[in-house]
Amino acid sequence: MTALVLVEHDNAVVKDATLATVSAAAKLGDVNLLVAGAGCAAVADEAAKIAGVGTVYLADDAAYGHALAENVAPLIVKLMESHDAFVAPATSNGKNIAPRVAALLDVAQISDILSVESADTFTRPIYAGNAIATVQSSDAKKVITVRGTAFDKAEKGSGSGKVEAVSADGDTGLSSFVGAEISKSERPELTSAKIIVSGGRALQNGENFEQIIVPLADKLGAGVGASRAAVDAGFVPNDYQVGQTGKIVAPEVYIAVGISGAIQHLAGMKDSKVIIAINKDEDAPIFQVADVGLVGDLFKIVPELTSKL
Repeated sequence: MTALVLVEHDNAVVKDATLATVSAAAKLGDVNLLVAGAGCAAVADEAAKIAGVGTVYLADDAAYGHALAENVAPLIVKLMESHDAFVAPATSNGKNIAPRVAALLDVAQISDILSVESADTFTRPIYAGNAIATVQSSDAKKVITVRGTAFDKAEKGSGSGKVEAVSADGDTGLSSFVGAEISKSERPELTSAKIIVSGGRALQNGENFEQIIVPLADKLGAGVGASRAAVDAGFVPNDYQVGQTGKIVAPEVYIAVGISGAIQHLAGMKDSKVIIAINKDEDAPIFQVADVGLVGDLFKIVPELTSKL
């Protein structure tokens, strides 16, 4: 069985989500990669050095510069003639492209897998992760998205894959890129951060969030996250959100400050190696998954903790 993996990149470097996806695809058999972008030859060279990779298909065309699903999907379908499975990371980009590929191939997509049981059987979370479903597919071609936190990252730099240019169909004319508003931060991205400090609704407002959460994160060199309640209340931007409808993370250390622990939030962070919860409600659900729990007033505990670091 041969799998085609969609490389997550920014036309400059390979993103970490790709490495976990390669590990998942390797459980199916041989692994080839697709780098679709504009001016992305360096990405293909980097991808070829990922352990276990055979061929890296490079589609370098302006039409793929912003990874529009309407342009990338037909290219993938063409490559699928010689592949048995298409595997993409369960990122915003992967979730945008994979369903269109599945529709064009007329197969059912298998989303957000946690493990590969066999060539046609996988596990995936349902009910916000409260249950794990085992799914078996009889489709000749598999279309799969991978939850990156469930797989180890493939090793970079030790591979010896070859890069092969593929002809691009170009712009299909079905959609166009208008613009992007991307927040920039010197802090690590949530999905790749080793330490994350997250704040919840108990912080009361954006000013408190800035004064309580940010200094602690800066001391730890951590990423900053938030519960959906904090995001909906306008304390922080949407891209801070951790949870079922936000970002799925699994850092070495996750510090939850003033977060009660609704199942939607737990679904996004319960795979963290060490979970530290700070909450004045000793019955808060977050303490059921926490490795370390501090019951008390976050407005006193967190500044004291920050001052001692």
